[in-house]
Amino acid sequence: MPLKQALAVFLVALLVVNVVAESPYRFFEWNVTYGTIWPLGLPQQGILINGQFPGPDIISVTNDNVIINVFNNLDEPFLLSWNGIQNRRNSFEDGVWGTTCPIPPGKNFTYILQVKDQIGSFYYFPSTAFHKAAGGFGGFRILSRPGIPVPFDEPAGDFTVLIGDWYKSNHTYLKSILDRNHKLPFVDAIHINGHGPQGPNRASFIVDQGKTYRLRISNVGLEHSLNFRIEGHKMKLVEVEGTHTMQETYSSLDVHVGQTYSVLITADQTPKDYYIVVSNRFSSILLSTTGVLRYSNSNQEFTGPPPGGPTSEIGWSLNQARSIRTNLSASGPRPNPQGSYHYGMINTTRTIRLANSAGQVNGKQRYAVNSVSFVPTDTPLKLADYFKIGGFTPGNIPDAPPGGGIHLDTSVLQTDYRTFIEIVFENKEQIVQSWHLNGYAFWVLGMDGGKWTPASRDQYNLRDAVSRITTQVYPRSWTAIYIALDNVGMWNLRTEFWARQYLGQQLYMRGCCNLCSWSIDDKELKYVYHQDGQEYIQVLPTFSTLFSLGVTSQIEQLPGLQFDPRLLLHGQQYIEIYKLLPSHGCILNKASISGLHDKGKATVLEIEIVSYEKESGNALCMNRLAIYLRGAGGFSKSSQPYSYSSNRSNQSAFPKIPKSQPFAVFEECTHASQALLYRLSGDYNPLHSDPMFAQISG
Repeated sequence: MPLKQALAVFLVALLVVNVVAESPYRFFEWNVTYGTIWPLGLPQQGILINGQFPGPDIISVTNDNVIINVFNNLDEPFLLSWNGIQNRRNSFEDGVWGTTCPIPPGKNFTYILQVKDQIGSFYYFPSTAFHKAAGGFGGFRILSRPGIPVPFDEPAGDFTVLIGDWYKSNHTYLKSILDRNHKLPFVDAIHINGHGPQGPNRASFIVDQGKTYRLRISNVGLEHSLNFRIEGHKMKLVEVEGTHTMQETYSSLDVHVGQTYSVLITADQTPKDYYIVVSNRFSSILLSTTGVLRYSNSNQEFTGPPPGGPTSEIGWSLNQARSIRTNLSASGPRPNPQGSYHYGMINTTRTIRLANSAGQVNGKQRYAVNSVSFVPTDTPLKLADYFKIGGFTPGNIPDAPPGGGIHLDTSVLQTDYRTFIEIVFENKEQIVQSWHLNGYAFWVLGMDGGKWTPASRDQYNLRDAVSRITTQVYPRSWTAIYIALDNVGMWNLRTEFWARQYLGQQLYMRGCCNLCSWSIDDKELKYVYHQDGQEYIQVLPTFSTLFSLGVTSQIEQLPGLQFDPRLLLHGQQYIEIYKLLPSHGCILNKASISGLHDKGKATVLEIEIVSYEKESGNALCMNRLAIYLRGAGGFSKSSQPYSYSSNRSNQSAFPKIPKSQPFAVFEECTHASQALLYRLSGDYNPLHSDPMFAQISG
């Protein structure tokens, strides 16, 4: 046939580019000042944002770019951190001392955040100089994108509820106690949205009878676990720190320091005022405060005492924590179900056991992780690492508690990018601990009393554990988590007990993408290094695919073949390597038609290109291309469509596609300029550079 007489062809490949519009921008301008606040009925100095205490809510949508210009009008450096915002590959914006320089007095700094692939309820707070004890905190919501289903109906209202313990003393006095390395006294009270336990100014939330409302409850306090409850009303848990949960119903919720829970309540009771009660947990000194859930048609104030709650029952709280599970069928920030990522089927590469401890160093109070009490450097760690200033040693904290006394150091845990690790928090003390990790969410696999051993893994929830950012560890107990280390940066791992954090119970996880680690295998080193005296670096085998681009003739020159080159598709590529590819030399390509198939509305053309080393005549490799020519079919004259192939059947076997769901789903969008960059590799098809040509090609 005429087509078999062709000696050379030129392959024109089609690169499909997924171009997406840039995500929306939301701009905020904040002025941070001191001001007089009255959380306990007495005036004290607090930190205001745009004159507000607590600060204004940030309301965003998945993938939004959030730009916050912060003016520091205090008389000392100031820094905001974004509790739960992952700042993908951008720990410079994380807002803690190890990553970001504080804003000097009278200056401003613009935070550039992107809430990439996140939903849920979070908050922000000041992270330096014990400012957290003076306010400066507020809610941070990330709503789902339009079209992404949410596993509950749109509520009639959405409330931010910030709860926490509080001191009458100013933050400067509290900081001076810590700077002398002493313990803080017991807190004075508990607040709800900055309102204390007494007087007519208690926090209030107005609802309409028969409607359902969402409450985003965050413990922004300094130390105490708190219990939250509403008189006469049940709470349906729907989301925890970015994860939609199984919708269990609770009469009260334990919210540990740094944690956020999102619940639905329905105003289905007799219209009147109902107590909202927040009380501390696991303490011999009991504190509580009350707010009011007020029906809009209420004609009756409170009657009777506020409802009581749990006080020191560890078992009750532990069972509640275990009951919180992921809704596997619900969508997260993407339309695919949250359960499509099978974390329990991924092998971990490392186990890290972290134990908190308290003690003294040189007669001063300190707190530590694995016997190392963190001491900050003059330059934020992320900047020191980036500019190679030094001042710290990655890997200077052990993977397991070493025992012995506490010592001071700038503790940095070295981790490897794209590994999957297990961390076990071990708490031998008599108080509840609360641990938070910036930059990540992690799966809380299990928690129990006593000592963790490898046999404890038998208790792990490997199916629907909740993914969150802060977890509690009960007294003389352990909590285990899994983390997928997919976020390059320097990330703070700390206790949320702010005095203990200030005095050393924290560390930084340095997650880096070390290109050198890709070539440490001696079988691969030759591709990046002149190993054993070799003159040239070894050529990668996949480089052979470029040889087919050197064929000089074009497909449209083949006799008897008529098609529109703008409708050509690269369908398949098969490669055989016969010997090591030389680092330099001349290549001779010989091309032939190895297959031709009439598909009715299209033709599949198979071209075989054998590449030879010109000097020796030795065959180096063979490329076989399957090219799909739209609109070129129907040339067969018989009822049976023409089909010819000289290829061996065992060369064209296709891999079997699994019927099961994938263990993990990863989506990435190419940049709009990717097609032009691809053209620089030698494929000059105008499809990659000419908009009109690309539009015609579809």
